[in-house]
Amino acid sequence: MKKYFASKYLRSKNFTPMTKKLLLVAITTVFALNSFSQVLSYQTIKSASFDYSKLALIDAEVNKYVSNHWLVGSTVIIVKDNKVVYHKGFGYANETSKTPMYENAIYRIMSQTKAITSLAIMQLYEKGKIGLDQNVSDFIPSFKNPTILKDFNAADSSYTTAPANREITIRDLLTHTSGIDYTDIGSENMSAIYSKAGVPSGLGKFKETLLDKMTKLGSLPLVHQPGEKFTYGLNTDLLGCIVEIVSGTTLENYFQKNIFDPLGMKDTYFNVPASKASRMPTVYTENETNQIIEWGPSFRNLNPNYPLDAKTYFSGGAGLSSTAYDYAIFLQMILNGGKYNGKQIIAPRTAAIMVSPQLDYKALGNDDFSLGFAITSEKSARLNSRNKGSFSWGGYYGTNYWADPVDNLVVLVMTQHTPNSHGELTSKIERIIYGSMVK
Repeated sequence: MKKYFASKYLRSKNFTPMTKKLLLVAITTVFALNSFSQVLSYQTIKSASFDYSKLALIDAEVNKYVSNHWLVGSTVIIVKDNKVVYHKGFGYANETSKTPMYENAIYRIMSQTKAITSLAIMQLYEKGKIGLDQNVSDFIPSFKNPTILKDFNAADSSYTTAPANREITIRDLLTHTSGIDYTDIGSENMSAIYSKAGVPSGLGKFKETLLDKMTKLGSLPLVHQPGEKFTYGLNTDLLGCIVEIVSGTTLENYFQKNIFDPLGMKDTYFNVPASKASRMPTVYTENETNQIIEWGPSFRNLNPNYPLDAKTYFSGGAGLSSTAYDYAIFLQMILNGGKYNGKQIIAPRTAAIMVSPQLDYKALGNDDFSLGFAITSEKSARLNSRNKGSFSWGGYYGTNYWADPVDNLVVLVMTQHTPNSHGELTSKIERIIYGSMVK
């Protein structure tokens, strides 16, 4: 429509064809930039792009999950063309007290933290302070001369190593190809090695600093050669430590000053204020018969109260809590080419790099992996609803998102429930959304 009015104006003027072409590009660019400056309204704005009688199937589906006791509660938000077009809470934040799940519930977003840490790295990259193919040892010397795990003795967690072929780079960390594994949820051997050395999963309150722990991580073996394959691990915690080293401030302060404040993300924290604690849903899991139970403080070595602890150890891989609305702002900024509310958070080219496939193989089934996101491949787009190039991820406690650049669409489906034996809710909502689009 905007291009139509621009073309009509140009036809009325005596311009050369080349001048008309250049002016059309300029005018449409201005229109686009103006749309990027829009702030997402918290209030839902109905969109002509959807048949809301069909979109209402989301309500029916989520309510079915709640009534069947497959899920305690959820928040769903849909943003289309820089406008919130659907935003609802369902069920309960706490089943025992019957506290409703509100739209502004603050979720433990766990691994959704990774994309924000990746953004911080790319901001420093833009400033020339970090090279994507720069060695990690330039920032933390213990990562010099890395080794690969060769043999492991489960009886005492002893092991032998062999020299790695090369050092780990920043790009390796961003793409989870460094060979660094995870504590607790990683491979059995590496989890044992990390635990014995006192390297945590990142969540909790620790006396040691992030740099102390990451320095220790640098002395431990890798599970495979750097760049050899995709292994989900503590890579982004290490990136967060590098952000602290390069910026000279804590990850908490860096995020607040350079990301949250400029974007207007007012409910995203490492340390959730006590005044907002009541907005945090209870975390649920399932027993051996798939019945929903509350997540105990020591279950899987993860205390769900960690967001309320006053801590100085900030996990760039999993430490944040946020709302569906706040995180939608972050994703919309990426879709806008790094711009939101008139502020250029990162350059358009940098935003494009962040969501461009980085590996020569499919790291995640049919999908690609970029610098912090899963990327919908051409094959996945043929088999499912999302368009090619959509970027997505989720969090351990049951939060999921995707952003579709073709349809300028952002969706978050938030829960606090893992594992979930009825875990197809996001896929069902995805089909309903695309099936409801009329233009």
